[in-house]
Amino acid sequence: MSGNVSLWWFSLCAVAALNVIAWSVSAAALARRRPHLPPDMYASRRLQLMLSAGYVFGCAFRSALPVFDVPRVCLVDTWLCSVIIGRSVATFAELCFAAQWALMLREISRAAGSVVGRTTSRVVVPLIAVAETCSWYSVLTTSNLGHVLEESIWGLAAGLLVVSLVAIWPRCAPSRRPLIAAWCVAGIAYIAFMFLVDVPMYWSRWLADEASGRLYLSLAQGLLDVSGRWVVSHRWEDWHSEMAWMSLYFSVAVWISIALVHAPALAHVQSARKQPVG
Repeated sequence: MSGNVSLWWFSLCAVAALNVIAWSVSAAALARRRPHLPPDMYASRRLQLMLSAGYVFGCAFRSALPVFDVPRVCLVDTWLCSVIIGRSVATFAELCFAAQWALMLREISRAAGSVVGRTTSRVVVPLIAVAETCSWYSVLTTSNLGHVLEESIWGLAAGLLVVSLVAIWPRCAPSRRPLIAAWCVAGIAYIAFMFLVDVPMYWSRWLADEASGRLYLSLAQGLLDVSGRWVVSHRWEDWHSEMAWMSLYFSVAVWISIALVHAPALAHVQSARKQPVG
């Protein structure tokens, strides 16, 4: 195995192990806090914890057994590295992560009386479900055009979240505004990455495939292909284009997922009568 690939894989596995420990510590901490939390807030944070588990453990699985979906490339020769397994785990994990944000946005939107926030909280998960459908299209057919649509939808969903948080920010108590502002900054950084790095990458891959006259698979052909074919490769050339997004995805995004379990109550808002409708 290439030394760089080996170091990267070891780093993914180490971070995944630490993330699982962090989630377990979070679960214990929430259990200790239960007597001191209002029942509705505990129920909300308990649901956040369960959704976070789907994301944390899904990302840990994908860190231990990374797969480059379209070319069917993996690091370990096992059926667990078939794309149909990895993509199914990813779909479940990503829907859990989207549901975490929808749940948090619904909570603070209700407290702030924000119509914009409540509406966005209802559409985030359906939008991501559409994005996952586009991802499956790409994975099955090997056409990167589906990934272009998928990543664009993720960027759009993040944009809607940022707009909603901006609308809510004036209604929050001053002590809570730094947290809302931090979420907005993180959201803007994510949107920039998606539309300046990720989407162009998949778009360029699709253009290259079109220029070379690549023949794509049908959905039925693709389903058979992802179920029974995986190509083991330890070469730097096959993995370097995936390392940046995988490293961020399996670390920073997971930390955000765990942090949402411990987000403070944002119910202390200024009177809606004193604020414009948002």
